[in-house]
Amino acid sequence: QVQLVESGGGLVQAGGSLRLSCAASGRTLSPYAMGWFRQAPGKEREFVAVISWSSWSDGSTDYADSVKGRFTISRDNAKNTMYLQMNSLKPEDTATYYCAAAGSWGLIVRGRATSWGQGTQVTVSS
Repeated sequence: QVQLVESGGGLVQAGGSLRLSCAASGRTLSPYAMGWFRQAPGKEREFVAVISWSSWSDGSTDYADSVKGRFTISRDNAKNTMYLQMNSLKPEDTATYYCAAAGSWGLIVRGRATSWGQGTQVTVSS
């Protein structure tokens, strides 16, 4: 099992930026992919971004259409940490953001991760 801890959330004005971090510990050699999800009040959790995690992989990424061109997912395998750089934030980006890990890319994209963080709140004011 991989333990995940998010940080970096906060309150920002529309058009601003935030960088979220997700520190992984435990069986960090296990996950093949990691990703970010978000859940706004009264809405279902939605996929945001995914990155291949294994150190031998090429770091492939993919994004939800709603964040393409504004968000960037990245990894630092030496630090066992994943990041989400969020630029040009909009009020509709307000949500609790969760990081997740799984043994395959497909599990992440389908929201069927095996490990989840506790979440970090992002609030974008208009």
